[in-house]
Amino acid sequence: MKKIGILFGKERTFPQAFIERINSKHIDGITAEPVHIDKIIQGEPAGYSVIIDRISQDVPFYRAFLKNAALTGTAVINNPFWWSADEKFFNNCLATKINVPVPKTVILPSYELPADTSGESFSNLAYPLDWEGIFNYVGFPAYMKPFAGGGWKNVYKLTGINDFYEKHAETGQLVMLLQEEIIFEEYYRCYCIGGKYVRIMPYEPRNPHHLRYVADFKPGAEKLKEMEDIVLRINEYLGYDFNTVELALRDGVPYAIDFCNPAPDADRNSVGEENFAWVVETAASYAIEKAQLNEAGKDNLTWGRYIKTSADKQPLIS
Repeated sequence: MKKIGILFGKERTFPQAFIERINSKHIDGITAEPVHIDKIIQGEPAGYSVIIDRISQDVPFYRAFLKNAALTGTAVINNPFWWSADEKFFNNCLATKINVPVPKTVILPSYELPADTSGESFSNLAYPLDWEGIFNYVGFPAYMKPFAGGGWKNVYKLTGINDFYEKHAETGQLVMLLQEEIIFEEYYRCYCIGGKYVRIMPYEPRNPHHLRYVADFKPGAEKLKEMEDIVLRINEYLGYDFNTVELALRDGVPYAIDFCNPAPDADRNSVGEENFAWVVETAASYAIEKAQLNEAGKDNLTWGRYIKTSADKQPLIS
């Protein structure tokens, strides 16, 4: 019997529906359940062919468990080694090399010194930074947000230089991105599962959270294909099995705004019934596919094209 587990926290609607959907298919040799952990011993298998990870971004203990599980043959979705190393600034840097439009973005040192450091720890950092060059490059209005993290936490909209200095002083030890605002005509949030299944969802980030999927943008077939190609390209290089990509259209050009989401929102109450049904069905089918292909004791993780080309000393774009 090959077991598919889901590791989750407060979330309820997606995990339960995911488990029920897999088990309702009655596929011989496949079963799904919540992951159960009573001990973790180094180098010992977790007992699952596949684990969908929905919580380890917030729980380091779970992250360690998943890395051990992956080492012993579990296909973890998403690859815990890769997403632990990934962050939003790198995503943007990579996008500039694979022909994906992204907002002009810079990374900033934390306003406060990190714990256990002093001014001498930053001997290589210019003081002051070239703020004029930074502001001229990014422009205003702009957004400032953590270089790692999500959930719209610590995100600031900035109207000008004085606003930047005031808000940056509130960020403590967080390392922040300063990013050009894309004033968009249309906006989309796009699921990508298995690096091949894409669902493009009209999305309005200016609405209250529970109404963000209430949007009536209607892209034509050509624009849909363009956005799908961007979503697939991003996930091919990053190697995510389950991700969302946010695309803002300015003058018809899709700019990738946020595409580092190792546990993307899949709650029925926020994404709506149709999107929820799609993500449950698609995630269940893909998890079954991964379980059936699982080879015990081998590396069953997904590795992105960036990692594979780098390891093989090959050009990023062939």
